[in-house]
Amino acid sequence: MLFPMALLVVMLTGVVQPAQASDEAWQALRQGGTVALFRHASAPGTGDPANFRLDDCSTQRNLSEEGRRQAQRIGDQFRTRQVPVERVLSSRWCRALDTARLAFGSMAEPSAPLDSFFSRRSQEPVQTLAVRRTIEGWRSAGVLVLVTHQVNITALTGIFPSEGEVLVLRPRANSGFDVVGRIGL
Repeated sequence: MLFPMALLVVMLTGVVQPAQASDEAWQALRQGGTVALFRHASAPGTGDPANFRLDDCSTQRNLSEEGRRQAQRIGDQFRTRQVPVERVLSSRWCRALDTARLAFGSMAEPSAPLDSFFSRRSQEPVQTLAVRRTIEGWRSAGVLVLVTHQVNITALTGIFPSEGEVLVLRPRANSGFDVVGRIGL
């Protein structure tokens, strides 16, 4: 009888922990002084087509209809939960910019360091350092939102996020940052 009870506790703990982590992450966002690091919303596929051009969304992998709804839900959740978003920076890729604009409207600003380096791995060290410095330098009562790509987030944090997932980061006083939690929407 002990084994089934222990299994039940493990199962329940596994179900409860993500919700607790999510609650802690939302609380940290509401308090401000944090960074919300997003992977763009749902855009089926991997990488970009061979004819990719930054200035032409028709040559890129773009948000699906579900991705567009997901991005809108992200913004709705931030507003409903009264997260004090102060600044929104986004990769210049259409799927990231569309995510940022659908969620946060005209606050979205393109930012080259957040661009995907999936096909240009040599760019990873320079871009990751630039984003790390942006996060470490965030000293505000509000929230900085960064919308980028899986490869960028994984290089920065070691975490492989789902599409539309947010990692809540808290810059440390001296250098670095802590991952407060993850929110899947």
